[in-house]
Amino acid sequence: MKRWITFDLDGTLMQNPFSGWIFPELEEIVSAELKSSHAFKRQLMDEHERLLSEEQIVAAYDWDEICGRLIRELGINRTVDILEMVNRHSVAPKIFLLDDTVLPTLERLKKNGYSLAAVTNGFYKYQYPVMKKLGLTDWLDEIVTPDRVGCSKPDVRMADGLLRDGKIAAHVGDRLDHDMIFARGLEVPGVLIHRGLPPSMMSLSPKERACCPELEPVLHELAANEKQREVFASLTEKFRPAYVIGELQELLECLDSSEDTP
Repeated sequence: MKRWITFDLDGTLMQNPFSGWIFPELEEIVSAELKSSHAFKRQLMDEHERLLSEEQIVAAYDWDEICGRLIRELGINRTVDILEMVNRHSVAPKIFLLDDTVLPTLERLKKNGYSLAAVTNGFYKYQYPVMKKLGLTDWLDEIVTPDRVGCSKPDVRMADGLLRDGKIAAHVGDRLDHDMIFARGLEVPGVLIHRGLPPSMMSLSPKERACCPELEPVLHELAANEKQREVFASLTEKFRPAYVIGELQELLECLDSSEDTP
């Protein structure tokens, strides 16, 4: 039976080129077509957030559909090729791993007998070129995406294919709403990765960080960024991580000693 560790991608392992490069290019294209400055990036983000708020999470990451629809609504008779942009912008320094321990940690986990899977709400066609260029595909056994399985995090059905031939030891991600709820639904440890932890937390173990008072403002800030109104009233257990890490190599401390050796 395989022992899986699952990972979110964007904000967890890597930085994709959308926010920094693709969306600004789209804004330039739209502004040129309209012959005036137009905040198209903001419009894209607003539509993305609207779809997320309505729990249309799969649709919220279909950038071809969102972009094409918004361009048509502006009366622009032009198509854009998002995949072509992804391939063109998937070069350093436009894309990068989020810390220097990412690949060494994945290698160590593989040597310890784990199977590794990316479970991401980004579509496969957008994620794979970035992952390939960054060397992530050398270590990941599976890539689970909404366009492949028909659902998205935090829907636990995303893990159905992995659970058919194994169990999940932990899920690692940077979001409360998608990743920690996903882990909670699967009844596996949720490992929150946050690279901006307060210095006072750095001497604590990943387990201790998950219980310390200093984590509360971190969680509330994340919730605010994710527009999780429920959290403002009460940070319910479904949002809480079992472990908190500041870089990926600390994941090794989160795994049970019984799990760490095959």
